[in-house]
Parts: sequence; C-alpha cells; structure tokens
Amino acid sequence: MNKVYQVGIIGLGVVGERLLKQFVDHPRYEVVGYCEPNQTRLQEINEKYGEVTTYPSHQELLKNDEIDLVYLAVPPKFHHEIALNIIAHNKHILCEKPLANNINEAKEMYDSAENAGVVHAMNFPLPYQEAYFKMEQLLDEKALGELQRIEFNMHFPTWPRAWQQNSWIATREQGGFIREIGPHYLHLISRLIGQPSYIASHVDYPLDERASELGVMARLLVNEQIPFLFNGLSEIGQKEHMSLKILGEKAVLELRNWRVLYLRDRENDQSKVELTHLESLNLLDELAKKLDGEDAHLVSFEEGYQVQKVLEAILASK
Repeated sequence: MNKVYQVGIIGLGVVGERLLKQFVDHPRYEVVGYCEPNQTRLQEINEKYGEVTTYPSHQELLKNDEIDLVYLAVPPKFHHEIALNIIAHNKHILCEKPLANNINEAKEMYDSAENAGVVHAMNFPLPYQEAYFKMEQLLDEKALGELQRIEFNMHFPTWPRAWQQNSWIATREQGGFIREIGPHYLHLISRLIGQPSYIASHVDYPLDERASELGVMARLLVNEQIPFLFNGLSEIGQKEHMSLKILGEKAVLELRNWRVLYLRDRENDQSKVELTHLESLNLLDELAKKLDGEDAHLVSFEEGYQVQKVLEAILASK
C-alpha cells in the first residue's frame, strides 16, 4: 500500500488555498497542520475544508515530527527564512514562486535543500498542462523551422487584479507582475527551448516609491542566439491578456492566456490547436512519485534559482 504523506501548509492566501484543495482531494496526502496569521482567513479555511491542527508560528508547525512535506505559500520576502527552517528540520518542501526575494536567498535555499537531501519543488503549473506537451512536441518536430524570436506580452487593466488584493502584491519590495507572472513564462521558455540570459531592460515605476511597476520592456537572449522580448504593461484599457509567441521561419506558435494554443504559417491564418487526448501531468502525482524515490516531472529549486537571476536583472533596471 502506498504511503500517505503528512502535509503542513504555511500560508493560506488565494494561491495557497488552490493547492490546499488539491492536497485534500488527493489520496496520497493528508493535510495535518496549518500556519496562517490571519485568524479570519484561518476560520474560513477550517469551515470549508475541515479543522486540522493550527500553529501560531511556522517554528511550532515544524516541531511536528509526523509532517513529511511542507507547502510554503507565504509572500516572497518570507520564503528564505522559513524555507531554511523547513530544510533544517529535514522536511521536504514545495514552494511558491518566485523562489525568493533576491538571488543570494534563492541560491542559499537551493544549496541547502540539495545538501540536506530533501525533495524540493516549486509550484509552476504550466509544465503540467496539455499545451506544454504540445508545444514541446511541435518544437521537437521542428514544425516552426529555425527559431527567429520569442515574444512575451502581459497586459492588465489594473494591478493587482480584483481577486488578488493583499498587503504585498502591489509593493515594489516583493510584488508586481514581473515577479508574480514573469517567472511562469521565463521558466516555460527555459524548459522548452533554453535558459534565458539578460541583455537589457527598462522598468517604469509610479511616483509612489512603495508601489510596484507600471510597465517593463526587456531584451533577453535564449541559447545565446534567439532574441526574447519580455514586455508588460498595466493600467490600460483592455482585459487582462497574456501572449507567448515563438516565431520560426516556417510557422508561429502562440500560447494565449495560459492554456490556449494557436499555430499559423505563411499560407494559413492562426488556427487553434486541438489539445484533447494529449498528455498532461499532475503536480501532486509527480511530487508523490519523487517522495517515493522515483523519477518525477518536477520544477526544482535549481530551476527557480535560474529564473530568479533573470528576474532580478530585469528589476534592477531604472
């Protein structure tokens, strides 16, 4: 009989709740403890998913020797300290993105997890979706021909979004769409094509020095030869829209709004790519495989560290 892994969760915001629900519904996990400072939010979660042991601090939660895995879903500036404590207690860790709040923190988290021999993974949903595997297939088949450019554009009518209101998501210190959305697509390109490297960027900020960015234009390079344009803008008159285009000499592939895939070539206008009956994976299934000692399709802290290096270079621009 497969082991049921005991899970502790630190942080129960909107994103944390999404994965909490998956843990509760998954037969390989049992959620046994929460740490969440917002007592109103904690009560809401207990009423919705059933009461479990709650802890006043992450240090107290980590004293529970029965917990095998900790899901860390607090704001980015708290990742480093708490993650190192989780690792020091020899517990496996699943962390939200970005990995940390700066490069040095990210590197220390990665090194510590590797040295401790614990399973370390990040919650990047895109590499588990059908669209990812179709994109991988088309690129492997050279369906686009020689790649000429990659373009990523993210547009928001306002930031933060209405459903994402909290105390940090709009701050320059640890919020903004570069940190919140950018890592998903930087990582996706690193998996599909190669690791992006930084060339140049310009970030527009409001007058309020505490507020996160309004826009970004960045030039990156993939595999030392493919230009990668990374752009974003908020406070504009349109609905939220995300577009990742991979432009080849034969065809152009576009991932639109996270899940919808389009393909076009010189003779045909864009056509939606059928994704039914294609391979997809589940993060928690893969995590259980890794915990069992098997090979698994996971995003490691090492990958998170590589993304962090590009993020911080973009944000360092004035």
